[in-house]
Amino acid sequence: MRTVSTVRTISLLVIVMLLATLLAACSGAATPTKAPEPTKPPEPTAVPVELMKVSAADCAYGGAFKSIEALDANTVKFTLCAPDVAFPSKVAFSAFAIHSSDYLEKTGGTGDLLDKPVGTGPYMLDKWQKGDSVIMKANPNYWGDKAQSPTLVFRWQKEAAARLLELQSGTTDGIDNPGPDDFKVIEGDSALKLYPREALNVFYLGFSNLVKPFDNEMVRQAIAMGIDRQRIVDNFYPVGSVVASHFTPCAIPGGCDGEEWYKFDAAAAKKMLADAGFPNGFETELSFRDVVRGYLPQPALVAQDLQAQLKANLGVTVKINVMESGAFLDTAKTGTLPMYLLGWGADYPDQTNFLDYHFGKGASQQFGTGFTDVHDALSRAASLSDQAERNKIYADANGLIKKHVPMIPVAHGGSGTAFRADVTGAHSSPLGNEHFASMKAGSREQLVWMQNAEPISLYCADEEDGESLRVCEQMTESLLAYKVGGTAVEPSLAEKYEANADLTEWTFHLRQGVKFHDGSAFDANDVVASYAVQWDAANPLHKGRTGTFTYFNALFGAFLNAPK
Repeated sequence: MRTVSTVRTISLLVIVMLLATLLAACSGAATPTKAPEPTKPPEPTAVPVELMKVSAADCAYGGAFKSIEALDANTVKFTLCAPDVAFPSKVAFSAFAIHSSDYLEKTGGTGDLLDKPVGTGPYMLDKWQKGDSVIMKANPNYWGDKAQSPTLVFRWQKEAAARLLELQSGTTDGIDNPGPDDFKVIEGDSALKLYPREALNVFYLGFSNLVKPFDNEMVRQAIAMGIDRQRIVDNFYPVGSVVASHFTPCAIPGGCDGEEWYKFDAAAAKKMLADAGFPNGFETELSFRDVVRGYLPQPALVAQDLQAQLKANLGVTVKINVMESGAFLDTAKTGTLPMYLLGWGADYPDQTNFLDYHFGKGASQQFGTGFTDVHDALSRAASLSDQAERNKIYADANGLIKKHVPMIPVAHGGSGTAFRADVTGAHSSPLGNEHFASMKAGSREQLVWMQNAEPISLYCADEEDGESLRVCEQMTESLLAYKVGGTAVEPSLAEKYEANADLTEWTFHLRQGVKFHDGSAFDANDVVASYAVQWDAANPLHKGRTGTFTYFNALFGAFLNAPK
């Protein structure tokens, strides 16, 4: 009986305790419990970036590239179809500047890309006032040495005398290409300073063999002998200019190897023209753009002198055709201009820049149908690393060019820049790519530069005009660069590079932390995309201003997927 009673007592106690707990819970007096720890958000997972690669099935398509690939975010490898000793010099050129892959996509490869570049350079575009000026502002986030002047203004004026007047009056801080008679004026003015430019250029009289009678090689040879080139240099060029013995200036390795150009002989020229079937001459047209260049300081006067010489020496009647600069360049490369005035300034100091660009397999049709014997010689020379062996082949190429006369090299023109004396860092460049971020206009907040003409567009992958290129060079950058005021190649967007033993694989290690002007990060995919839109004709962004991409075609051969 005692046992049963005890059990009942314990049961009652348990019930009482349970009721007490329930009553405490209802009254809010429950024993507090520790709050659970907040749930941590999941660690963000990095989305892997797909590395770009563009490649050809094989090298039968005729171009220089086998593939371009991003090995990782900061490394790009170019695999070539043949060795190219000049590859670093080509990569440094402004036509191969790196653009944001996102911006290329956004613009569709044209449109805003032509007028509003987004680069990585020390200056960024503020506004392009068409017909008046291009205004740039210093890039506050530039990876290298910051621009010395907060604002950079490019203006233009085709008349040398007017450019000098603006410099003397202080409305500009620097000018390009002073006229032949202005050199002494500048040197005699203590408020100004002249910076002579080495004559790494050539002025030539070009022909198209697609237009009669220039399809006849004897006609071209006769004209080559029938022009007094020394007279042109003596009358229309400044100090430092010389008659061209070869197409390429002698300062370029291999430039003057081989036979010199034809000597002036009016009688022999007249006889050869008669033997070619034109004893009384013929009528033709001479086209040019009235824009001053270092290689051609007085284009209209030179055109008139050539007109007079051809009439007097050969009985050839010439009608002069003055064209707008952009239209002239676009038309010349189609081979439809019978005879024209053009020239070339070095982009980098190698024969490939002069001979391959103009006479190689990838050259435009400006001279008409190319010459296969010249093509073969230039291809062989470009694939060698031994400069002495290259020069032997260039001697042969120079002889073949003299034989075929696609053009007549007239002069290597001396030129220069001039600045107000208080501009620090002022210089001229033998490549015509003056670096304005290095200059400071006294105590003034802006540096004003006056060149010969307005840029045609600011997407310089699809331009070849010097005025366009110089503007682009302040805002966009290539993997490598040329030393300021010089020709040596040095790092830029790539900090270093190396090649394999046979010069067919070139690997570039990119500078990290670089930003485009729009704030986007620079990486290997931007490099691949920038080259791919030029190389691959089937790329939807292969557009530009004309879609010609002349530099790429001339220096790297055929386009991938080129239309049949």
